[in-house]
Amino acid sequence: MLPRVIDRSVLRLYSSVGKLNYPTSNLAFACRAYSQKSKSIYDIVVVGGGIVGTASAREILLRHPNLKIAIVEKENKLAFHQSGHNSGVIHAGIYYKPGSLKAKLCVEGLHLSYKYFDEKNIPYKKVGKLIVATNDVEVERLNDLYQRSLANNVPDVQLVDADRIKEIEPYCQGLKAIWSPHTGIVDWGSVTQYYAKDFKEAGGDVYLNFQVSKFEESKDPAYPIVVRSKNNQTVQSKYILTCGGLQSDKVAELTGCSPLPKIVPFRGEYLLLNPDKTYLVKGNIYPVPDPRFPFLGVHFTPRMDGSVWLGPNAVLAFKREGYKWSDINLIELFDALRFPGFIKMALKYVGAGMQEMLKSALIPLQVKELQKFIPEVQDYDVSRGPAGVRAQALDNDGNLVDDFVFDQGKGDNALAKNILHCRNAPSPGATSSLAIAKMIADKIETQFNIK
Repeated sequence: MLPRVIDRSVLRLYSSVGKLNYPTSNLAFACRAYSQKSKSIYDIVVVGGGIVGTASAREILLRHPNLKIAIVEKENKLAFHQSGHNSGVIHAGIYYKPGSLKAKLCVEGLHLSYKYFDEKNIPYKKVGKLIVATNDVEVERLNDLYQRSLANNVPDVQLVDADRIKEIEPYCQGLKAIWSPHTGIVDWGSVTQYYAKDFKEAGGDVYLNFQVSKFEESKDPAYPIVVRSKNNQTVQSKYILTCGGLQSDKVAELTGCSPLPKIVPFRGEYLLLNPDKTYLVKGNIYPVPDPRFPFLGVHFTPRMDGSVWLGPNAVLAFKREGYKWSDINLIELFDALRFPGFIKMALKYVGAGMQEMLKSALIPLQVKELQKFIPEVQDYDVSRGPAGVRAQALDNDGNLVDDFVFDQGKGDNALAKNILHCRNAPSPGATSSLAIAKMIADKIETQFNIK
């Protein structure tokens, strides 16, 4: 006799068991089968186990502990790409346009990050950051940047002179600088693992080696989406959030979204300061950004392990996850090179692009840039170091997309209505991760009417 109260999904499965000529009285069999199936049935599945996807899954589950949520990640560990290959800086929000989402989320994220690190006893260092002007043109830009940092409520930011620069960084030279004492360093890959630990302890599931190849509509109206992996694993869900990073446009296209904005991968290559010269650098030393170019330029970045990274440059990667010149995927490379937005951007910055490629090939050219700040650094004091790849979103006109982009497919089916794509979570995504997660959780609640 059937129990008075039983999950409808069990009844549906029980009915199907009967149709398959199993003994209809064998409810235990049906329940066991349902138990196995229900392990891969979720209220929300988050595609992408980088820092933004993991932080968002954590935030949603902490708000709604009754929901069943999973993260699927194509690599064998979380934070495998951008989140685990960045400089490790905790940014303070100096550079961004006042009133912009990036400025707000970075400053909020800074405070949330330090609070979280203290709660979890995560090692970090508040080493500070100097943004140093070395000529009169840069001094003028620096003054504008300082006003911007005040408008953004960057904590305790100061404008300092040459003498104060020497007090903070004895080997650094400059005319004037912005001093940000709350800029810090941390291992963001490790932080992502802490987010995942919170998520799993709250009841969330993490699937590794799950490379999404397809989204399909299921026959179950309660859980209308099947997410299929390249090796034919599946999970089924009511709703999907994608945070695909370097693959975000390709993942969105799987559900009928526009190919724009397009992700074009840029590799940033670092040099390593020899261990016997790391005394030259105490904290982060950055150049004044040149508004004519899209990237910050080379800088000095101390790391949690005591090493000092110098750089990065910015060169086109020959595959989306190409950390070396020898990492080549001809299909992905051709896809980038034929994109009108990349062609227009390359033509606009052809001179700067050639210089970046030369710096990649010739270490002394990069050292020359570093010597503007610390003259004691010589060619023999550095060696080639690690690299990261940045998922740069571009529009058709070659403009860098510098804001958050959310997208959904077109139509009235579940693949359009029940999937939200976070297609661009721009730098500083790691620093802002907890603040971005709050924003995404708000959006998920509104979009999918989750109470």
